[in-house]
Amino acid sequence: MIEDIAKNIINLKQEFSKIYSGTSHIQEVIPFSPSDLFPIDEGHLKLLHQFAKNNPIYYNSYKQEIMNISCIVYEGDINKYWLNSIQYGSSHAPFSPTWILSAYVNALLAKHIGCTEIIDIGSGDGRIAYCGTILNLKSYSIEIDEMLVELQKSLITILDFHPFCSDAVKFDYSSLQLSTPAFFIGGLAQMGGLELASGVLKKVNSILKNVYWIFAGTLSQKYASDPKNYAGWGTLMGKNNLKHVQTILLPTVWTFHETDDTPYVFTKSF
Repeated sequence: MIEDIAKNIINLKQEFSKIYSGTSHIQEVIPFSPSDLFPIDEGHLKLLHQFAKNNPIYYNSYKQEIMNISCIVYEGDINKYWLNSIQYGSSHAPFSPTWILSAYVNALLAKHIGCTEIIDIGSGDGRIAYCGTILNLKSYSIEIDEMLVELQKSLITILDFHPFCSDAVKFDYSSLQLSTPAFFIGGLAQMGGLELASGVLKKVNSILKNVYWIFAGTLSQKYASDPKNYAGWGTLMGKNNLKHVQTILLPTVWTFHETDDTPYVFTKSF
């Protein structure tokens, strides 16, 4: 079911990109209610919409039918957050979020494979940790940028996904008392993700063994490929003894105008 929902989100995004005539910096859609193509819990959908409605990066929303499905389109602008986030150098990726629906499916898959917690590294506005909380996974959001953490704090009145303003490489993960966590690494390998992931892996592997690691990859020819593939993460996976579990394709802000969506590579330490 999860894979089917992911494919349907991609189809929804492709159809939406064909008909969208706006000029907003970012745009995404969320179905208004559950359907055969999107059999998502109605309460969960309401919480996804609430996240978007209360998130200051979105300034407009409207109803639109896409693929015979009633949806809400959210338009936004992340420029000021993006500009602020680039101050941390090449080892930290600038803020560019996944779709809210994609964050939900990522959290859903993490729960399906047996994870009990989500730790969203370089979490931006905290949407993956937020979605983990919707699914009753203990979730934590680690973000170095103070402006983004303040944004997150404005959203925890809906659901508390435990935002921390911290350098993820220096964070004390033993304080979280984790059991079977899923660590989501923000940023492409070619955009600071490798340095960030390597630092967090070293920190976490010294205290935990039963850990899942999820990386956002790319199929774009704009970026240098990895000789061991896995959408840019193969070499790091080999060096850190990470076993490939599953890859799932999902839309992100940066793939809205591209034919290839973002591969999320699920791995496990062994």
